[in-house]
Amino acid sequence: MLRTVEASIPAFAPRDTNSPGHATRYRNPPGLLSVATAVPPYKITQSDAAAAMHHIFSDIFSRSEKMAGVFASTGIRQRYAARPLDWYLAPQGWPERAAVYVKEGSRLFIDVAAKALAKANCTAQEVDVIVFVSSSGIAVPSLDAVVHARMGFRPDIQRVPVFGLGCAGGATGLAVAARLATAQPGATVLMVTVELNTLSFRLDRPDKASLISSALFGDGAAACVLRSGERGLAVIDGAGEHLWPDTLGIMGWSIDPVGFGVLLVPDVPAFAAANLRPAVERILARIGLAVGDIARFVCHPGGTKVVAAIERSFGLEQGALEHERGVLADFGNMSAPTVLFILERVIAQGLPARAALVSMGPGFTASCVSLTQAA
Repeated sequence: MLRTVEASIPAFAPRDTNSPGHATRYRNPPGLLSVATAVPPYKITQSDAAAAMHHIFSDIFSRSEKMAGVFASTGIRQRYAARPLDWYLAPQGWPERAAVYVKEGSRLFIDVAAKALAKANCTAQEVDVIVFVSSSGIAVPSLDAVVHARMGFRPDIQRVPVFGLGCAGGATGLAVAARLATAQPGATVLMVTVELNTLSFRLDRPDKASLISSALFGDGAAACVLRSGERGLAVIDGAGEHLWPDTLGIMGWSIDPVGFGVLLVPDVPAFAAANLRPAVERILARIGLAVGDIARFVCHPGGTKVVAAIERSFGLEQGALEHERGVLADFGNMSAPTVLFILERVIAQGLPARAALVSMGPGFTASCVSLTQAA
């Protein structure tokens, strides 16, 4: 039995204390004014990726029937990458990977941030706070500073770069942005997440975790604009996290002179099926809600097995998370941005009265954000 530690995201503004546990439910909840997404220019079909991997690591795939079918079992048709496929099939070191992260990551930041601001009818000069979330590269200064002049942000803008959240970064980043918007009434908060996961592909690491990740991960970016006192597309009225101790090895990076290396255990779907719902129930209880109050869970898909595990965990009909499967098929697992790609589709279809973003990531952590329909 796993021990649990619960970590709420505190609100700086006064909180509603009528719900159990003095929940993180915002008295002055911010409106989500826009959601935007972007991908890099190079499309890699799953069939091309599979052919390349089977050629390079032919001995590994020939020895394992399970590994031989890993690309076909992901439910992914295509992904987008910062560089064409051939670039990844040549030896690349840390300097080369870091250079691509800064160059292509900056381009994606500008692209997706400009889209989000335009959708919100805002200019870069109006942005008061930037929350930048990324775990797939390191740049100091962070990319929000690298693009500052090109974006046209003000010199007094508040910068909040966040590293290490992995796949949970989309939901947790949105929660951080909401907390800051709540704390500063009237402030415009821009949240941007950029992930170039393909840069972690390693020719020198033919282990199972690396090969599975080569079948799953793609690159992408997402951005949101928030402001308290406005309704927008939806209202973010609460958020929380749940951390399982002694689970550091489930997911993450190892770091060496060549670059990042994937740490990923194979039983994430089983872990999600057994542990996700109780964690989300605890988070929702602190907001004064129950699972039955949520009309639509918007979940980071991880992979098709994780999606199926989430459906079982929450008692959903098989296939209920259709947008999760659709985004996975069209873009792969982009880590943090993925759940916001799904949210964009859910909003386009029509957001229900209440929805909840749910993601899991390194820690091992579950993150949940409650959204209500804008009246």
